[in-house]
Amino acid sequence: MTRGFSANLGMLFRHLPLPQAIAAARAAGFDAVEMHFPYDHPPEALRAALQGMPLISLNTPPGDLAAGEFGLGAIAGRGAEGMRQAIDWARAAGAGAVHVMAGRAGSEVTVFEQTLTLACDLAPDLTVLIEPLNPFDVPGYHLADLESAARIIGRLSRPNLKLLFDCYHVARIHGDVGACFARYRGIVGHVQFAAVPDRGEPDRGEVDYARLLPGLGWDGWFGAEYRPRGLTSEGLGWLPRLRAAFA
Repeated sequence: MTRGFSANLGMLFRHLPLPQAIAAARAAGFDAVEMHFPYDHPPEALRAALQGMPLISLNTPPGDLAAGEFGLGAIAGRGAEGMRQAIDWARAAGAGAVHVMAGRAGSEVTVFEQTLTLACDLAPDLTVLIEPLNPFDVPGYHLADLESAARIIGRLSRPNLKLLFDCYHVARIHGDVGACFARYRGIVGHVQFAAVPDRGEPDRGEVDYARLLPGLGWDGWFGAEYRPRGLTSEGLGWLPRLRAAFA
């Protein structure tokens, strides 16, 4: 049986400040939370708000989103920018993993690998995640397929460097989510999901998560990272149905 379901507060309960969003996720029946960019909040305050609820992961700072940046890990001269901040914040808040975002224009695989090596060496107590993002949602992103991620993980050979397997992105890039998971299972560090192709609640679309998720044989967390079609609280009927699928 999986450890449970995590609410990604970068997308869910976004109308609430983070401490209240944590409380809302708990009240809605989630077992854990994860975050995108929580850096405007003192980590100690959010740790107190968690009240022992697991904080699965957070992202490294994205850079200047308004200027089109979406991560800095593979950007020459900026690869390590924000990475130490993310590690320090994760430790202070009690997070278990940091997703190192690669970035778009000007990205280089050697820079990305240097950044990841440094992150793994600085934080052997944390899981360092990398995630391929599909070109429809994030055009020009440096890491755009599973095989590229697997090659990086293999070359660096760090025990705490893992793949963030997002079922939504995998479906948009490769198609067969189950087959992809089986192929890369040994390097997976976290699993996320959302409806395909609209990235809404996981209760419709091309992927039947009630069949897929229990069949993966994954004993870690499942992170709900979707864009609610309305208020988050109004679209949570999928959660008890997916729980029942594991019974």
